[in-house]
Amino acid sequence: MRTTLDTTASLGLAIGGIFGLAGTFVVSDALRETLWAIDGVALVVATALLTMKYQRLGNDCVAAGFLTFLAGESLLLAGNAAGLPASVPSYVGGISLWAAALIMVSVPNTFALWMRLTAFIAAALFLVTVGMVLWGAPLLPTSAPLPAAGYPFLVATFAGWIWTLLRPAR
Repeated sequence: MRTTLDTTASLGLAIGGIFGLAGTFVVSDALRETLWAIDGVALVVATALLTMKYQRLGNDCVAAGFLTFLAGESLLLAGNAAGLPASVPSYVGGISLWAAALIMVSVPNTFALWMRLTAFIAAALFLVTVGMVLWGAPLLPTSAPLPAAGYPFLVATFAGWIWTLLRPAR
């Protein structure tokens, strides 16, 4: 049965996905930081609600995964206003937690296989990015092909989570 909190979490995931991707492609620093601030707050709210939902359902690993995602998104949000180069340390910490969260949410078979696969691909791409930065590669959050290649898989995973929350009960 769909609840208002499911709808709110879905809206937060949608806003996070849309504004996050949009922020990656804009040229203006101020506009990017604004889009990413909206994205970050929406994802923190959504993952807080999802943490509570899955904890109540007794799915501790998924709940902990959403809580871990919330922590990672908070790190990203904290570094956002510093600008791209200065945000790299909080960005690396944030996407490290994103990767861990995506794995934690996807190991149990709570979500459809395709969602779990998109989450694992995003996690792998983010972990490669983390490793590259830690070993000295001068990557920014907007760099391509990494980390940018991970974002569409992350947003596809969000779309799956939204679908799961909003689909009619069987």
